[in-house]
Amino acid sequence: MLREGLRRRLADEFEGEVLFDAFSRGRYATDASHYQIMPAGVAVPKSAADVARALAAAREDGVPVTMRGGGTSQCGQTINTGLILDGSRHLNRILDLDVAGRRALVQPGIVLDELNRQLRPHGLWFPVDVSTASRATIGGMVGNNSCGARSLRYGTTRDNVISIQGLLADGSEFDFGPGSGNSVPEPLLHRLLGIGEREAREIARRFPQVQRRVGGYNIDALVPNGQPVNLAHLLVGSEGTLAVSTAIEIKLSPLPAQQKAQGVCHFPTFRAAMEAAQHLVKLDPTQVELVDRTMLNLAREIPVFVPTLDAFVKGDPAALLFVEFDDPDTNAERIAELHDTMSDLGYGFGRGGAQEGGVVEVWDAKLMADIGELRKSGLNIMMSMKEAGKPVSFVEDAAVPLEHLADYTDRLTDVFRKHGTEGTWYAHASEGCLHVRPVLNLRLEKDVKAMRAIAEEAFDMVRDYKGSHSGEHGDGIVRSEFHVKMFGPRLVRAFEEVKDAFDPERRFNPNKIVEPPRMDDRSLLRYPEGYRFDDLQTGLDWSAWSGASGGFQGAIEMCNNNGACRKLSGGVMCPSYRVTRNERDVTRGRANALRLALSGRLGRDALFSDEMAETLKLCVGCKACQRECPTGVDMAKMKTEVLHQRGKKLGFSLKDRLIAEMPRYARLAARAGPLFALRERVPAVAKLAERITGISARRTLPRFRRDAFREAEITAAPAGSAGEVVLFADSFNRWMEPEIPRAALRVLTRAGYTVHSAMPGGERPLCCGRTYLAAGMLGRARAEARRTLEALLPHVEAGRPVIGLEPSCLLTLRDEFKALLPGEEAERLARHALLFEEFVARETAAGRMQLPFSSGAATAHVHGHCHQKAAGAMGDMERALAAIPGLDASVIQSSCCGMAGAFGYGADTIDVSLAMGEAELLPAVRRAAPDALIIANGTSCRHQIADGTRRRALHIAEVFDRMTSDAKGDRHDGQSADP
Repeated sequence: MLREGLRRRLADEFEGEVLFDAFSRGRYATDASHYQIMPAGVAVPKSAADVARALAAAREDGVPVTMRGGGTSQCGQTINTGLILDGSRHLNRILDLDVAGRRALVQPGIVLDELNRQLRPHGLWFPVDVSTASRATIGGMVGNNSCGARSLRYGTTRDNVISIQGLLADGSEFDFGPGSGNSVPEPLLHRLLGIGEREAREIARRFPQVQRRVGGYNIDALVPNGQPVNLAHLLVGSEGTLAVSTAIEIKLSPLPAQQKAQGVCHFPTFRAAMEAAQHLVKLDPTQVELVDRTMLNLAREIPVFVPTLDAFVKGDPAALLFVEFDDPDTNAERIAELHDTMSDLGYGFGRGGAQEGGVVEVWDAKLMADIGELRKSGLNIMMSMKEAGKPVSFVEDAAVPLEHLADYTDRLTDVFRKHGTEGTWYAHASEGCLHVRPVLNLRLEKDVKAMRAIAEEAFDMVRDYKGSHSGEHGDGIVRSEFHVKMFGPRLVRAFEEVKDAFDPERRFNPNKIVEPPRMDDRSLLRYPEGYRFDDLQTGLDWSAWSGASGGFQGAIEMCNNNGACRKLSGGVMCPSYRVTRNERDVTRGRANALRLALSGRLGRDALFSDEMAETLKLCVGCKACQRECPTGVDMAKMKTEVLHQRGKKLGFSLKDRLIAEMPRYARLAARAGPLFALRERVPAVAKLAERITGISARRTLPRFRRDAFREAEITAAPAGSAGEVVLFADSFNRWMEPEIPRAALRVLTRAGYTVHSAMPGGERPLCCGRTYLAAGMLGRARAEARRTLEALLPHVEAGRPVIGLEPSCLLTLRDEFKALLPGEEAERLARHALLFEEFVARETAAGRMQLPFSSGAATAHVHGHCHQKAAGAMGDMERALAAIPGLDASVIQSSCCGMAGAFGYGADTIDVSLAMGEAELLPAVRRAAPDALIIANGTSCRHQIADGTRRRALHIAEVFDRMTSDAKGDRHDGQSADP
């Protein structure tokens, strides 16, 4: 229900953002669980004072409040019907750092990876290393009592929290810490200590004696047991139901040694791995993590993980245990002991081959980090299944004593089979906390009933083994109703007393931990009864997403809200979010908006609304989500589909048409140079053009060249004997930077290849249709794709590689062509289409390419185009450059350059475009030495670099051209005059 009075008051008093529109509320209606609850509104506080204002307004309006960080909770902890406070955008600073004392005071919205990045120069870190570290906030980790892979060594979040400051339900401030803290209302303290004293014996009897117990309230913190009572530890794991934190004091640990060692233990059966865990833990590792065969097979379907798997998996194991040690003085000894232990258990490659198991040693730091990323992505690898059924989280968190682990996993597997499903196992074998999600389709009533039945049987089993039903991810909606079964009615009443003491009017995140709903209440599920999707006649082929919810719907529903797109460093995804920090501008925010719009939750024709256009506006089509999202959400392709649907209904703008039709009017534009020059020289002309076209007056326009590259230049090139290739000259390089295809042609002919024209004769040059795709004009894009495919197929059938220069164009042949023209012909072309650097790397490695390199040293800084990165081609870029003698090339660690084709020209997007460039790329270019080469294969990337730094970046083909000479000894600098 929309609370207009609350919205108006917040709008008047609040410094941060106030978001009560349907799209914003919808984006916060879900987390990484399978639940969905539409909130009354969302507020994004800028300060602790803003938090106080929001609490006061909500209290007076009778609206509950739920604090939210990264929104990655898997049990529905961060969704509710009231006001959602998102602390991640602004409340994300270190308030105080005591390096000597190894303590820090932080705001709750700071992301774990960002916190550790700031601590690293001081040799410290916060060691609760959860798999969602790239987006998990400290406040969320405190609310959940997160654990992390190395909890065996460092404990849980509770073990690393010193004190918490914040606000109680009545608006009063508190400061909880050791010895009851610095500021605790006396009646509250007296009541809580009374509960602890009264229930001490029951707590000792009923609380599971495993470290991975994060269920219920930590009322054991109210029992002194020789230690000062710390009420902060009662708040840890309370899921925001007792109080709101504004500052958290945490313990820090020295950074672990960089020289780690890892033994990857291979097992022929899953049970063998479970039985071995209790013995491997005795070697004092920092972690023992599990991945099973199903997970390995799923990971092999995700391109980013394949090289990592090839590096450490031997044979076809049923399960792997990753055993890590971090003491450089004893690592070798520990690895030797690991071999001995595995041998004693009957496993060793030396005796029986890969099928009998054994240990693969890992000493390389980069490989170890890659293995860590794979393991941390376990949950999302499971969710990458494209079928209607998905692995569902509700029993995955149980922790049992290690001696019972094998029997527990066997019995639970039998329960799954009884209900017609199966699960994939992974995670924390060292703690007896194995994540497992049975595959269910929660759109079906029978599968919802199966979920309930499995939960009942599983939690009975966990209790029998004296384990904990909540071992890491908390209670939320999923597990709270089972507290009576786990803790008994007396302790559950004590939990309710704690809630009464803090929040008698149930204002903080109600119905979590105490007074919960049924976990199978269909009205709370993301797919409730009556869930339906608009039937669209799509412009792209979405048949890869099969099952009951296949097609476009299935593709959208691949987003499980895991939040990997919210990472702020590393990789590319999601570049616009890194600038705005706005949930609207992140991949999952867009996917949620699409799902809600097409399922009718955002009103009639929401897909064509201005709000949807705003939601997708800052998606730059980088395709990073296609590669980096663990579930493979392809937002770039989804945006193209939506633009197509919108264009069919509402038409296309002048700006859309100017962008889309560029390849067709390029010849005329080349003759209109004086008009373009006038715009650059006269600001008033640029401003007028901006009002008419929507193209920013602050952006220089590309120069269309009269000396454009022509196919006749290819046919005039000398033939060679090294092989036959096709040079695909794209519209951008052909008309704007013809020196690049000329350089590529020279390099290929110097290397002895016969180069064929993709389109000989006087016909219109071929086009990949990229500009039409950017505007959503799929009919025109398909026509260009068909024309190009028909022209290139004879070359493909002759076995000739098709070599392209512009990543966004050549890779369209490998990606979008298959969605525009599904079938074997497009698949064959995709297999033959190579970027220049991919071809050079392949031919050089095979010894087929011999080039006459000139001597001389040079330094180069390389920026990768987003589509290069999404296609996994950056490795080939590095390998190709490594073939040049004397060239010292390093890759700039950057996300999207910000230009992103038409995006950087938009009057409404240029500010974000420039901010993207300034985040990493442009400062790195400015730091480069004046004589260093700047290499960027993307036309847009080179344009952004030129505008932002006044330096000209080279295409890799130009670099090869400069570093080689022809038979006459002539060298070329890659420059060409524009007559």
